[in-house]
Amino acid sequence: MTYTAFPVPQVTSPLTPQLLIGGRLVDGDRPSMAILNPADETVFALSASASPEQLSAAIDAAKTAFPGWRDTPVDERRAAVRRIGELISEHQEELATLLTSEQGKRITEARGEIGRAALWFSEMATLDVPWDVVVEEDDERVVRIRRVPMGVVAALSPWNFPVTLAMWKVAPALLTGNTVVLKPSPYTPVTNLRIAELINGVVPAGVFNVVAGDHDLGPLLTSDPRIDRIVFTGSTSTGSAVMRSAAATLASVTLELGGNDAAIVMPDVDLDTVAGQVFWTSFTNNAQYCLASKRVYIHESIYDEFAARVVAYARSIRVGNGLDPEVDLGPVANHDQYTRVRAIIDDVEKSGLTFLLRGEIPEGKGFYIHPSIIDNPPDDAPVVAEESFGPIVPFLKFSDVNEVIERVNASPYGLGGSVWCADPELAEGIARRIDSGIVWINEVQRLSARFPLGGHKMSGVGSENGIDGVLQYTNVQVLSAHRQGMAPS
Repeated sequence: MTYTAFPVPQVTSPLTPQLLIGGRLVDGDRPSMAILNPADETVFALSASASPEQLSAAIDAAKTAFPGWRDTPVDERRAAVRRIGELISEHQEELATLLTSEQGKRITEARGEIGRAALWFSEMATLDVPWDVVVEEDDERVVRIRRVPMGVVAALSPWNFPVTLAMWKVAPALLTGNTVVLKPSPYTPVTNLRIAELINGVVPAGVFNVVAGDHDLGPLLTSDPRIDRIVFTGSTSTGSAVMRSAAATLASVTLELGGNDAAIVMPDVDLDTVAGQVFWTSFTNNAQYCLASKRVYIHESIYDEFAARVVAYARSIRVGNGLDPEVDLGPVANHDQYTRVRAIIDDVEKSGLTFLLRGEIPEGKGFYIHPSIIDNPPDDAPVVAEESFGPIVPFLKFSDVNEVIERVNASPYGLGGSVWCADPELAEGIARRIDSGIVWINEVQRLSARFPLGGHKMSGVGSENGIDGVLQYTNVQVLSAHRQGMAPS
């Protein structure tokens, strides 16, 4: 495993992205937020930071714009959603560079994230949503079910996939006739603010607003009585706070929360092929991924040989600045998470657990932590039972299918999971018994705008994507009409 010190030009004039409120790009009323590049800890940008009054103004703008956008013909809304995707795609390289600079992921992954965001808009624009369906009709009466927009959507996106997880919310909200106030993470506001600047004018003023700012703005947004729907991605603890906040106004919520996803590796797999795949199930985006495999269960008959292959693969990984095209993994995304992951590694050492691979933590600038793999810790060890959300993963032995399914399902989380097995029938039988919202078989982390993602248990409420996800941005209205005028009493 190697560390690449990629030379990065010092930023002498940081970017100064503005807020988008009511169709106007404006500076923040609070002191600007210094956004650090996690690769070298330089100030990459000085982001506008909104005051509570500016947040309120953004909600007002969205509320005012809602009736006009609600009444805009759906084909015009589709065209606007499609055009936003085109603009994001046209600026893919610029946006990817911004994303790597503020979040740290390697540039190829950043390009992929921007490309997915563009694809989500184009795919959403083609979905056949059942807006108005006749469910009962005879000579006297016709009954229709309509799908109508809710109003103002508060969209809160995290720092690990700041663009993807913002645009997953924005695209269906706009398509269904809602207006949006987007609150990005204070760690990673820059790329979303640039997208707001690029697409300003595609929809009427106030339909889409982006308000960056400190953590205190989130509770103000989610508790505001003018908000009709809240869509949040983040930790389970914060999701619980969002739900409590929404309770006072009974706002509709979708929460995509933490996961402690498990991968199950059966003894019949091709070791050389699957070893590299399983490494990336855990360490994609530096393991800062709700859908990363954070527990890898390996059948005891292949455990030693399989683990050795994964460790050998991991040693070939190049860690460094994400803008370096030769790098495989960038830095951890921010100082707070870097400190947290280092504490987890320290705790593993103090607990006397064994490392199959002890990742290097280089000295100097940048939040770099190389991948670590823990050798068969007990199930109640924190590194197994809790979501690390960083480049450290436990490998665990199992001997029996029923046993491993029981251990996997003992977690309070249920977001995703994967089964690696050469027998398709056996693999599907195992997958069906896993208590998670999505389970992959011999692949991982494949997502689409055309099918839903939602967590079970403490991993979330509701779902995003697909028709199921889109319909959650609508209310049901039933129209029951008597054909002959007033029905007889």
